[in-house]
Amino acid sequence: MKGQYITLAADSGEHFQAYLATSIDGRGPGVVLCQEIFGVNAAMREVADHLAQEGCTVLVPDLYWRQEPGVDLGYTEADFQRAFALYQAFDEALGVRDIAASLRHLRSMEACSADGLGVVGYCLGGKLAYLAACRLPEVACAVGYYGVGIENALHELKGLTGRLVLHFAEQDQFCQADARETIIRALHQKPGTEAYVYPGVDHAFARPASDHYHKPSALLAHERSIAALRRTIGPDYNLSALWDEHVRHEFDTRDVPATMATMVPQPYVNHIPTMTGGVGYRELARFYRYH
Repeated sequence: MKGQYITLAADSGEHFQAYLATSIDGRGPGVVLCQEIFGVNAAMREVADHLAQEGCTVLVPDLYWRQEPGVDLGYTEADFQRAFALYQAFDEALGVRDIAASLRHLRSMEACSADGLGVVGYCLGGKLAYLAACRLPEVACAVGYYGVGIENALHELKGLTGRLVLHFAEQDQFCQADARETIIRALHQKPGTEAYVYPGVDHAFARPASDHYHKPSALLAHERSIAALRRTIGPDYNLSALWDEHVRHEFDTRDVPATMATMVPQPYVNHIPTMTGGVGYRELARFYRYH
């Protein structure tokens, strides 16, 4: 766990917890990450940390707090049974209100830039991301992974003002082909929407802890999600200019700290013909400095 838990105020004046992962840049566009039915567990915290590495400041609100605060389930059979019980008693309307409260909190934070706000969700959270995009005008971009029940809420699309990206698993038992096609046809009528179907995969294909995890599809979905978020709310990196800056410091100024500043926090370089370079900040900085 790289982030921390903070306390947010609900509309009612009550308080609930949320996991905060701050942008690797120290400040970035705000994203609310909506949980699966298993609560704010290790998988959701890992996703939040990953989005923070991509430059976003991320809040994962505890959307079950009215039923049972601090739900953090695994994936045993007992966990599944408890998660479904919580899901069946969950009030989606109150969940969207908590997402709105989380967005307001993000906007007030120094670590959140003013570029825009986004919502990302998985499973239960996938539908909540969809509903938030349709009901909350402050949501500039929403991304939903295998949301359950969206086909029953297509009338909500009339309220969509931002960008919406939905990811579907071809073999998802919770969103079968007829429901999926109904959703996709509705999206085709609405500008600013994207729908992707991943062949041969099942529900939860993008969760590493899942039995259905499919890395190629998960990586492709992630790239599509990040592209949509960056186009809409940032951070928008000029990779060509960044590469030119990297090469200038590596070969012209020979400024090692400036060279390293153009790279990710844990970079690696491997010159294959000579098997030289380095893995990690310290090792690679040493290579640039002495070799």
